Amino acid sequence: MIRKAFYLSIALLGAAAACPAVAGIAQLNHIWLSGSAHTATARLSLSGFTQARYFRLSHPDREVVDLHGTRAGPGLQLPRGAGWVRDVRMGLQPNGALRLVFTTDSAAHIRLVWLRPSGQGRQMLIELRGFGPSSPANALPRPVRTRLAPVDDGRDIIITVDPGHGGIDPGTIGRYGTEEKNITLAIGRILAHRIDEQRGMRATMTRDSDIYLTLRDRMRIARRDHADLFVSIHVNDVPDPYIKGAEVYILSLHGASSEAARILAERENSADRLAGVRLKGKSHTLAQVLLNLSQTTTIAHSMVAARDVLRALGQSVPVRDPTVQQAAFVVLKSPAIPSMLVETDFMSDPTEELRLRQPWYQTRIADAIFRGILAYFRDHPPAGTLFAEERAARLRTLVARNAR
Repeated sequence: MIRKAFYLSIALLGAAAACPAVAGIAQLNHIWLSGSAHTATARLSLSGFTQARYFRLSHPDREVVDLHGTRAGPGLQLPRGAGWVRDVRMGLQPNGALRLVFTTDSAAHIRLVWLRPSGQGRQMLIELRGFGPSSPANALPRPVRTRLAPVDDGRDIIITVDPGHGGIDPGTIGRYGTEEKNITLAIGRILAHRIDEQRGMRATMTRDSDIYLTLRDRMRIARRDHADLFVSIHVNDVPDPYIKGAEVYILSLHGASSEAARILAERENSADRLAGVRLKGKSHTLAQVLLNLSQTTTIAHSMVAARDVLRALGQSVPVRDPTVQQAAFVVLKSPAIPSMLVETDFMSDPTEELRLRQPWYQTRIADAIFRGILAYFRDHPPAGTLFAEERAARLRTLVARNAR
């Protein structure tokens, strides 16, 4: 559940409070590496939490992880290669980041996971998954092809998964101490994994660890990744402990109009494209019309996608209301990206709280959301995607059959 007052007060704490490692230097004390023919896992032992980013290099294939504000501990030994990882290298970057480079036999998916704190320090898992024979792409590396690719390129559909809350913002807390931020992250990771397994789709995540992000940070990440759909995951909370069931929200028209006003107010100090809409050289009135048209179209797409997700949820878990709800959630206000917010259940019901903590139930929720997303994009594929090519091929086959 999004609590506006909490977010407003928390934003005043600033980035330093949200990322405690920035104030000091984290120390990398140990690295363990295990691997097989097409996967590998590196476990890092650090003195504290740190921000991290990762990217891929080729010729040869390398997966790179930068740990910001981090130094190597005394006597740190790098592990030897294991299975599909040939070797591991390390170096300090000019910006103060400690860089780890994993040389691999082929391109890979990479995922960073912070483990729960136990005692002093923190542990991070770096999960690497190669494009081996068992992958859906039949051993051929399949890069993420975004909406910047040529229209006929058969690019991947990009879905940004947004696990609500995180870091210093735990979200709602249940009677048994369950924090919403942990439930949303668990479900978000499963959902992202399901999306990545689907040929023609790729997932990005606003957060894949226990970090704090502002609502607009989450919107910016979706725009940065050129998302075709934004899915924010939350857990609800009300005073009545007997209310239960999932709900799905999209942006209300009131929220859309207020966001258009904010965007137009910022246009004098911004680039020529805001929120996916080109505004340079346009009068204020025309710019407002263009934004309103974009938002109206986006809300319509959001409604169709949300109905598919709600229908799929209703086949697997309790649903409180069979209709899509609309509200002025800030995180849904990207004018050019269809967006929805899924309230997976109510933490205020102790029975549902305990169920939400179970991995099998988290998987059931994530699978249902994925089925809804898949149904939507099979019927409404964005132009230039692999899904669009496959739908066109199905239609050509159908027309040919009817012509016989």
